[in-house]
Amino acid sequence: MPDVLVAGASGYAGALAARLVARHPALELAAATSRSDAGRELDELYPHHRVGVRLEELDLRRHGDVDAAIVAYPHGAAAPTVAALRARGVKVVDLSADFRLRDRATYEAWYVPHEAPELLAEAVYGLPERYRADLRGAGLVAGPGCFPTAAVLALAPLAPHLADVVIDAKTGVSGAGRAATPTTHFVAVDENVVAYKVGRHRHTPEIDQELALAGAVDVAVTFVPHLVPLDQGELVSCYATLRADSRDVDVAALFAGAYAGEPFVELVGAPPGVRDVRETNLCRIFVHAEPGSGKAMVFAAIDNLWKGTASQAVQSLNLMLGLPEDAGIAP
Repeated sequence: MPDVLVAGASGYAGALAARLVARHPALELAAATSRSDAGRELDELYPHHRVGVRLEELDLRRHGDVDAAIVAYPHGAAAPTVAALRARGVKVVDLSADFRLRDRATYEAWYVPHEAPELLAEAVYGLPERYRADLRGAGLVAGPGCFPTAAVLALAPLAPHLADVVIDAKTGVSGAGRAATPTTHFVAVDENVVAYKVGRHRHTPEIDQELALAGAVDVAVTFVPHLVPLDQGELVSCYATLRADSRDVDVAALFAGAYAGEPFVELVGAPPGVRDVRETNLCRIFVHAEPGSGKAMVFAAIDNLWKGTASQAVQSLNLMLGLPEDAGIAP
């Protein structure tokens, strides 16, 4: 079976990735590494994952002889490790933002100077419903952000018909990572809902990029995330205005055609909730449009740690390695 390294396994997404790889019927967890918790057992940090592996400091002389790796480092820190793994011929799924944006200048305007720009052209955006053919056999995959995963799945079928759209997104606190801050601490989040990073959230250019690639032209996207008192789960509510020449388009038919046969997208008859998809790789979508009104509403729910990060990484890894797409993550 292919050997898989999980680098950065002490964070929420990395720990879940290690769990999914360890339980995968066709993959072997070769090692799980951590810069901050080396020497500790993963099931000591996360007993519910039941992964009895000792976390080690990453050393590519010992850990680099693998078939594939999932890198769960923060943006900026991931690129050098990804480059070193690719130089050894290792297939990589990177969960940071380092390879999501195709344009280096855009990345550096929103993040930091890029440490491996030579790999940008190689990276495939890891949204299988959009790039399945490119993911098969790919060497480097950029795992999408959780908000773009839900937003792009919600809006891609409408992209060529959009004039503008407001994306109202709500997410649980696990999206902020392990380290609690004053705004993500339980006391601040409990019994509260608050918008954050208004007008400057780093997932905005990623959503713009992917909607443009889906056919959107000169579309005004307003994206506002909200933190809600949940540990995990994400809901995007999208309020779209259609182009004048698209007001009579059959919106339901667009979505039915786009997602026919998709194993992890469910079109449903009522707005979904985050409990509907918890601990699954599913995205549930409800769409409503009044014929001739020029307005459409699309609601999409995912688990931000699963379809939004770790299980989607395994979905991409399955395609990269020629395995059944749903192996280890089937509903």
